[in-house]
Amino acid sequence: MPDHYNALFLCTGNSARSIMAEAILNRKSSGNFTAYSAGSHPSGSPRPEALHQLESAGISTTGLRSKSWDEFAVPGAPHMDFVFTVCDNAASEPCPFWPGRPMTAHWGIADPAAVNGSPDEIARAFRDAFVILDRRISLFLALPISTLEKLGTQAEIEKIGRA
Repeated sequence: MPDHYNALFLCTGNSARSIMAEAILNRKSSGNFTAYSAGSHPSGSPRPEALHQLESAGISTTGLRSKSWDEFAVPGAPHMDFVFTVCDNAASEPCPFWPGRPMTAHWGIADPAAVNGSPDEIARAFRDAFVILDRRISLFLALPISTLEKLGTQAEIEKIGRA
């Protein structure tokens, strides 16, 4: 496998979980990965709570935007090595054809944007989603991807989604 990988995180609205995952992986990967995020029905902008959570963790939010997954299924789009769904809705939708047949896994996380409650309860939901994503991405980055065979890597990334 190559020394550099591209990963795409998918969620229906591409406004919270997938945006946070993109930023976390780009920050933690030491340049070995380029992460992207997209949605089947993008909301148009990242949730302010997601951006706040990233900024609170010292992660840059520069350039983050809500975008369609169609951007990554056209000729000339970055080749993906990994595609992760982080919401159950996106996992059940028919996805575009991803050139190169990337490895895929479902890392479902409860939608913090769906939480109704006090500002503290909403902030806690975004923090909880961030912590789960951060832990899963750390587990992912700990895999010896370059030495694992494709089937072994596939099994490991699926296992992370259940962690």
